[in-house]
Amino acid sequence: MSTFERYLTIWVALCIVAGVALGHFFPTFFHAVGAAEVAKVNLPVAVLIWLMIIPMLVKIDFAALGQVKEHWRGIGVTLFINWGVKPFSMALLGWLFIGWLFIGWLFKAYLPADQINSYIAGLILLAAAPCTAMVFVWSNLSDGEPHFTLSQVALNDLIMVVAFAPIVGLLLGLSAITVPWETLLLSVVLYIVVPVIIAQIVRRSIMAGGGEPALLRLLKTLQPLSLVALLMTLVLLFGFQGEQILAQPLIIVMLAVPILIQVYFNAGLAYLLNRATGEAHCVAAPSALIGASNFFELAVAAAISLFGFNSGAALATVVGVLIEVPVMLSVVKIVNSTRGWYEAGPAVKRRATTDPVARAEMQEAARG
Repeated sequence: MSTFERYLTIWVALCIVAGVALGHFFPTFFHAVGAAEVAKVNLPVAVLIWLMIIPMLVKIDFAALGQVKEHWRGIGVTLFINWGVKPFSMALLGWLFIGWLFIGWLFKAYLPADQINSYIAGLILLAAAPCTAMVFVWSNLSDGEPHFTLSQVALNDLIMVVAFAPIVGLLLGLSAITVPWETLLLSVVLYIVVPVIIAQIVRRSIMAGGGEPALLRLLKTLQPLSLVALLMTLVLLFGFQGEQILAQPLIIVMLAVPILIQVYFNAGLAYLLNRATGEAHCVAAPSALIGASNFFELAVAAAISLFGFNSGAALATVVGVLIEVPVMLSVVKIVNSTRGWYEAGPAVKRRATTDPVARAEMQEAARG
């Protein structure tokens, strides 16, 4: 890990402060950048996400995707967390904290009851769709298996198309949910399809010209670019919401509490379930990260379309955006620092001795 990567948390903190300050002092600029969107998808942020994830996607050899079936345990765990646990745990946490524990403070802020319910709805929208783009960054930082990550994200995208509306409708008690289909489909195209195509064109071109050594040199060059794009994205996202943060700090802190708890709960549960089933750490790490992160672009768009731009639901989804990167970096640090403990698990050790694929993966990880 380079010096730049080692102190990534510090750079993130500085970018958060810089984003809030710039958003406060130069709101017109950030409003203009924020308005550069199609179907609620911000185009400057989309370009930065390309710069973040294309270097990770260049690593992927599509001929090796068939190996993903060896990691069916990790896929099963992640699907269970994303669709069977996360939306429902967030609904419970939202009711517990916003609808009960914090309700006295919220009433003191002269908020009507329907606004408080709107906050809970925003939290549910945030948890109902798993992340599709940033997880490539988290997977890369945790030495995750890239083929597993790509396959899991693609599978979640397919499920999201049919499951997002029914789950949200059930938890919000609404008979019909207006899903922003343009946002959903455009996000999948922008954050998955286009970067994958670009990455594979680059990969094939480099492999044809210089083989594996040339590819490794390219990846070493691109790695800092990916992290710089991550930091620039942070500045933009916090700049967009600088005024909101300064205007409503207490409400934002209260909304952050259930979000933080559900992130660590779902990440921890996925990590433990993977360990119990004997899955390799290079799959368990991205599985935990995919299980904890959120598709905030879709959540924000759905909240605005259902409840309005100035609603509590929209603000709750924005809080998810604000804390997504710092919190996920902490999860990356946890899964990386507990690797030895994870691989000492009885099921993991047993599978490593009986499964040649798992054994090869552990040996490769040890060499890395």
